[in-house]
Amino acid sequence: MEDSRPLILLSNDDGYAAENLRAMHAALAPYGRVIVCAPEVNQSATSHSLSLHRILRLRNVSEDVFAIDGTPADCVYVAMHSSGRVLPRKPDLVVSGMNHGLNLGVDVFYSGTVAAAREAAMRGVPAVAVSADAKADRAAAAAIGARIAMETLAAFRRAPSARAPLFNVNVPPGNAWSVRPTKLGARLYTESVIFREDPRGQEYLWIGGGGVRHDHVHGSDTEAFDEGAVGVTPLTLDLTSPEHRDLCVATCAAVSLGEREG
Repeated sequence: MEDSRPLILLSNDDGYAAENLRAMHAALAPYGRVIVCAPEVNQSATSHSLSLHRILRLRNVSEDVFAIDGTPADCVYVAMHSSGRVLPRKPDLVVSGMNHGLNLGVDVFYSGTVAAAREAAMRGVPAVAVSADAKADRAAAAAIGARIAMETLAAFRRAPSARAPLFNVNVPPGNAWSVRPTKLGARLYTESVIFREDPRGQEYLWIGGGGVRHDHVHGSDTEAFDEGAVGVTPLTLDLTSPEHRDLCVATCAAVSLGEREG
C-alpha cells in the first residue's frame, strides 16, 4: 500500500552523521516518511556548487539514509533525479539542517545548508533551511524547526503559489522561543587573509577572520537573534535588482550609443 504521509527529503551541509541532522530527523519523523540524502563529510560554505567535473558516489548507509561524496546541492539534485534510487517520488517537502551554527544575513550566499533548500525550491518543492546556535538546546531547536517546516507545507498546500517557498530559519541560544518573520540583516565579519609557511617552506594561506558583529536592521534576522527570537526569512530565487534598474538602463543605452558612434 502506498504511504500517504508526506514524503520529506532531509539534507544538510555538516554530513549525514551530524548530530543536528539526527535531531532534525527525529523531530520530523512523526510527521511523515523522512529520507536522508546528505554529504559524506562536512561541506560547510560550499554554497550552491554542483560537482560537474568529477564522479560522485552514492552510498546507502541504512534504510532511508543515503550519503553522497559531494555538495549539499549535489545531494538534493541526485535525490530528486535518480529514478527512484533515493526517493520513490517527488518529495512534498525538503528540509536542510539542522546546521551547527547560524546562517544570518550574507551567510545565505555562502551556506551549503541554504543551498540544499534552494536547490529544492528551484524545482518546485517547498523548502526550509534550519540553523541553530551552538548554545541552543538541540532537541528543542529541531522540534521548532520541524514545526515551522510542516506549517510551511500546510500553508503552501492551502494556497499554492507559482513558486515554491524557500524559508531560512535561525534558532538562537536557549530552549524556548517566540517566532517572527524577518528579512536578511547585516552580519559583518572580520575579513582577513593569513599567510603562513608549512614545515617544508611552502607558503599557504587561510581566508576569513574570526570576528563577527551585527549592524542594527529593524525587522531583520540578526535583530531577532539578538533579541532571542527564532527568525524565519523568506528568500527569493529571483535575484533581479529593481533598485538598479535605472542604472542598468542607462548603462545599456550608453554602450549602445557608443557602438553606433564607433
